[in-house]
Amino acid sequence: MEEGAQVPELFQRLFREHYPGVARKLYALTGDYAAAEDLAQEVFLRLYRTPPDRLEAVGAWLHRVLTRVGYDYLRQRSSGKALLVKESARVAAWSEGAAPSGETQVIREWEKDVVRRVLRKLSERDRTALLLREEGYSYEEIALRLEVNPKIVGSLLARAEERMKKKYGQEEGQRDGGRNEAERRRTGI
Repeated sequence: MEEGAQVPELFQRLFREHYPGVARKLYALTGDYAAAEDLAQEVFLRLYRTPPDRLEAVGAWLHRVLTRVGYDYLRQRSSGKALLVKESARVAAWSEGAAPSGETQVIREWEKDVVRRVLRKLSERDRTALLLREEGYSYEEIALRLEVNPKIVGSLLARAEERMKKKYGQEEGQRDGGRNEAERRRTGI
């Protein structure tokens, strides 16, 4: 925009002048008033961070950015719906099949417990990356959530998976080691 103390004043003027139109267009695009307000804030944040070269073209610039931001939002929202449909189909398929035996259910619960403990031992970033992938998020969505370059998501996931496998092996080793020790004491060996 402009240098010095004029920047906040100029930004405030542009915000007051263009915000209602930007929010209205985003509402027309998304059909969600709360989302439209959030997205309008994102548009003006981008304006503040990287303004157009020519301020006389700020209206066209805002329209282009709000369109991109709106379509990105719609794409994410449809991705979430697709995930919900996929999960519903999985649950329906499971409920149509035979109910698991008591032994199978106990084993599943034990495995879930081990996985939960292992996940708690991972860093927040590794845990989030693995859980998002497991929930069906794309690499771009994972990158956005973790605030990283999408190009590194594959290697980030691979490293997180290796750490998970290592900690899982350690966790099982501790459980098996503890069980073997208890059996040895019980039998007197």
